[in-house]
Amino acid sequence: MTITLPREQQEWLEAQVAAGHYDSVEQAVASIVAEHMLLEIDDLAWAKPLVDEARESPAGGEGLSLEEYRARMTERFGEPER
Repeated sequence: MTITLPREQQEWLEAQVAAGHYDSVEQAVASIVAEHMLLEIDDLAWAKPLVDEARESPAGGEGLSLEEYRARMTERFGEPER
């Protein structure tokens, strides 16, 4: 397969290879395409339980209100400089 890229993209890929991030331009392109494919496939459904747990934490008394946080920080570090 032959692909023609704009000059800026070609130069960026060559710079990535020169910096040692990839062994070749071909490897860089293959890696970037594979990463993009994973992003399209991953619907982040795996994160829903984690988000739900995080949202329930404050409701269960595991969090601090902003006022409580500020009071703790003031107690620990003193009044903030303005």
